[in-house]
Amino acid sequence: MKIKKISSIETYPVRHEVLRKGKPIETCQFKGDDDENTTHFGLFLENKLVGIISIFKENNTLFSETNQFQIRGMAVLEEFQGKGLGAELVKEAENHCVNLNADLIWFNARENAVPFYKKLDYKIIGDSFLIPDVGIHFVMYKKIH
Repeated sequence: MKIKKISSIETYPVRHEVLRKGKPIETCQFKGDDDENTTHFGLFLENKLVGIISIFKENNTLFSETNQFQIRGMAVLEEFQGKGLGAELVKEAENHCVNLNADLIWFNARENAVPFYKKLDYKIIGDSFLIPDVGIHFVMYKKIH
């Protein structure tokens, strides 16, 4: 297993398969993907990209911390899920944020992903909300310092 930085375009096949199945490939492009403060990581098994995670320098008004980062587009191909690879990607993102002196990491978690993130010590804030065409989400966060 190897995790390394990748380009935003390299995330599209996994984003499409896991997060935007049946939708146009254009929906895999996220606002801010190519900003200088955005970083994308890919997890490779035998040179095959099987998991991705993106970290955006993005503040959420729910939190008072100044140096916040948002995780987006965390996905592992279905046949590789349940093997701890997603947790490795989240740890890589956390280490990246620690190196940038982050105060807090937050994201919008799909309802079915909440138990996964709770195991990694993320907490829910507020009520669930609906993202049209995607489903019910919760804002989750972890303070870094």
